[in-house]
Amino acid sequence: MAKYAYPAVFTAENNSYSVSFPDIDGCLTFGETIPEAIEMAEDALCLMLYDLEEEGSEIPKPSDAKELKVNNNEFVTMIACDTVEYRKFYDNKAVKKTLTVPNWMNTLAEKAGINFSQVLQEALKQKLGL
Repeated sequence: MAKYAYPAVFTAENNSYSVSFPDIDGCLTFGETIPEAIEMAEDALCLMLYDLEEEGSEIPKPSDAKELKVNNNEFVTMIACDTVEYRKFYDNKAVKKTLTVPNWMNTLAEKAGINFSQVLQEALKQKLGL
């Protein structure tokens, strides 16, 4: 889980732009305008990298954008994504966890009205540097 940046090849077509990532097999998308194509490219890249992370697959090294050869109707731009942010947005399903604390701590926390789930989430965010 990390921040990534990969070169994307944008190809001008009939009133739209197709986008491919030379380093990520099967990572393709399109948009009717350049801003839309960029947005779609960010989403496609994050989804593909998220899937690779989930599978435990190796994340390919990005090519040097300056070294990519393109045709006259194409251009290269870097697309960035953050799979941690992607996970927060798309994988926000709650999961139940069982935990153990000493009884005295449980009693004090309950009297103080502490929400155990909230405390655990805050502690995990801090521990994970999120």
